[in-house]
Amino acid sequence: MARFPDDHKYSDGKPEPMKQGFNVTELTIKEYHKALMNGKTTCRETVQMYHDRIIRLDPQLGSMVVLNPNMLKRANELDQEYKETGKLRPLHGVPLIVKDNYDTHDLQTAAGSLAMKDSIPPDDAYQVRKLREAGAIVLGKSNMAEWAFSPYQTVSSIKGTTHNPYDLSRVPAGSSGGTAAAVAANLGLVGLGTDTGNSIRGPSSHCCLVGIRSTMGLTSRDGIIPLYLRNDVGGPICRTVEDAVRVLDVIAGYDPDDPVTEQSKNNMPESYLEYLNPDGLKGKRIGVFRYYTDQESTDPEILKVFEKALKDLIENGATLIDPFEVPDFDELTRDIWCNTFKRDLNQYLATLENPSYETLEAIYESGLYSEYIADRLKNMARSDPEPKCGDLYTEPKNKKLRETIVTEMEKHNLDAFVYPTWSNPPRLIGDMESPAGDNSQKIPPHTGLPGFTVPMGYTYDMLPAGLQLVGRLFSEPTLIEIAYSYEQATKHRVPPRGF
Repeated sequence: MARFPDDHKYSDGKPEPMKQGFNVTELTIKEYHKALMNGKTTCRETVQMYHDRIIRLDPQLGSMVVLNPNMLKRANELDQEYKETGKLRPLHGVPLIVKDNYDTHDLQTAAGSLAMKDSIPPDDAYQVRKLREAGAIVLGKSNMAEWAFSPYQTVSSIKGTTHNPYDLSRVPAGSSGGTAAAVAANLGLVGLGTDTGNSIRGPSSHCCLVGIRSTMGLTSRDGIIPLYLRNDVGGPICRTVEDAVRVLDVIAGYDPDDPVTEQSKNNMPESYLEYLNPDGLKGKRIGVFRYYTDQESTDPEILKVFEKALKDLIENGATLIDPFEVPDFDELTRDIWCNTFKRDLNQYLATLENPSYETLEAIYESGLYSEYIADRLKNMARSDPEPKCGDLYTEPKNKKLRETIVTEMEKHNLDAFVYPTWSNPPRLIGDMESPAGDNSQKIPPHTGLPGFTVPMGYTYDMLPAGLQLVGRLFSEPTLIEIAYSYEQATKHRVPPRGF
């Protein structure tokens, strides 16, 4: 297995040299496929460019854990296929970064834990398989917060700390920070993350990216190492709304190995690409959820950027209902988490062939984990193996929260509501005391409602901030229209300096 080398020097900050007039910086899928068809690049040349960027730039980021030794072989195969057929698959040759908790039959899947180092699952996670079938090429696995425990930092016992490419002294938020840092720094074209309470939306916000936490049941979790399966969702982390939608188009749909995806039947359009409408904000009614911005700890720079985002929504045709309030929100969200980690992880371990450790208790006893998760892992190992809680669709607390929110949306005839994804800029690495500002832990994780984040500007010295959009169950088409229209009108995304 090819490992990412640790002994390369830091980048000199020079831009990536162009090859035959082709440059991968800020490349989109559409641009890439046009270049393939025009003969300006090949899959092999493009994959080589991304590989070279990883080797040159990632030592300062710490975003990648292992690289795929067969990436160029697969690129050659796809080049030959296109030469013979003249047809491109939906994601033909697209270089993909995969979070290290997605099963990959040919690469380590470790969830950031030394106890799982070199664990090779028997097959691909559903989403990985679908993306490969669509033509994506897995470049490698990205670093993550160990066992996905932290929303605040991306630190594993395998790789260490991942840095934010917009300021290397700061965090990329937690859990999926490796994918977000790599995609933001143009080390891959698109990425996959997972989100139990934050970890697609938070890292995307901190790294000026688009993140989609889809409706619970729209995408399969089969083959993803769980945190709390009842809350877990996997999905795209990308530089543009269009690219995120192209990934969603491939991974959405029913999977018999994940029963919750029964919910997706008859709840999907033929293609989500139909909703990439630059005028999508016109006529939309959007609520302004000020619960988070009214907190004393909210950073004034975030408030300034958020108010500008609201003006941009209005200027592009939306009607705002301000404020949009959820009655008894604190009471409805109190004690709503349910710790299913022990049960879910033990079930996952049982799917592996000859795992080094067969239970969570054995993993804790091994001592192979970072110090910062030791207490939580200990408590998890001692927790109830059969927690008494249902899924998001059947558990009364979750149903009541969702129904209350949807009732209020219907009262105001809302298409969506918005709030800052985080209320504070990315923290300095090691700072666990200053206000964090994570606003993603309450609504989509516990209601099943979809949550998108899109770049809404910058605070201080070009530190990214994200705008979160929440809609009804399976309202992805509406959220795509809003997100794409807002993105096209504002064009906030710029690459980090030096990348």
